Amino acid sequence: MKTIKYLSIIILFFGLFSCVKTKKQPIQTNPLEGKTLVQKIQNNNHNIALYTENGKFKVGYNKIFIQISKLDNSIVENANISWKPLMKMTSMSHSCPFSDLNLVDQSKSVFEGYIVFQMASNETEFWDLSFEYTLDGQNFQAHDTVHVSESLFKNIVSFTGSDNVKYLIALVAPQNPKIGLNNMSALLFERASMMSFPTLNNYSINIDPRMPSMGNHNSPNNEHLSQTNGEGLYNGKLSLTMTGYWKINLQLLDKNKNVLKGEDVTPENESSSIFLEIEL
Repeated sequence: MKTIKYLSIIILFFGLFSCVKTKKQPIQTNPLEGKTLVQKIQNNNHNIALYTENGKFKVGYNKIFIQISKLDNSIVENANISWKPLMKMTSMSHSCPFSDLNLVDQSKSVFEGYIVFQMASNETEFWDLSFEYTLDGQNFQAHDTVHVSESLFKNIVSFTGSDNVKYLIALVAPQNPKIGLNNMSALLFERASMMSFPTLNNYSINIDPRMPSMGNHNSPNNEHLSQTNGEGLYNGKLSLTMTGYWKINLQLLDKNKNVLKGEDVTPENESSSIFLEIEL
């Protein structure tokens, strides 16, 4: 009996040891994998590398990843950083909607955020992107000009609602649309001033996608954009039934479902006054 007891203890011990030994560790992913370097902004101490999915900035929504390194290319961790985009025009300057910079999950050095550029760069008007950051109790600054190219299709729309509030809607997704049902997301902002664009919550955005070149037909199974979390983000479903140019007609509604801007598409009215564009 003692032998059986000791064998049972040994088996239990090795079973527990085996479980501990084979316990899976979290998979560490590189948040910059698949991203393309746009440019580096340098000061006397550091490089700030800017990455996007396609390696460029365009008019509209841009998701941006950044990483700070020393001039010897060693990566900097645990910085406290903020940024600000500023369009410098011939007679004035203005900013645009942009988010805070936050560390990517499980990373100590890669930050992510977005900027919604409202206009493209040209020979006399340009975007300046500035950073302020703190490392080990020291404050640093850096800035440089960034080039913003024009988008082929309308992915932001600015307008004044019936409540006299100035709004801006920016298309977030789909960035690479496909035939079928696409997840659609948009950000909603108030243009409070030339420098302030706070996100807006508790609204809804109705969508009505149409193909003007094909008799202005619509598509089935669309879901209007509603809010599932804060920070001005609205989500729904966009149905695209064939390749070609699509006009995504919009209506903005307040929390009481009053239409603030945008009209129904009817045989007599081919388009809403506010819309976005997509081409497959």
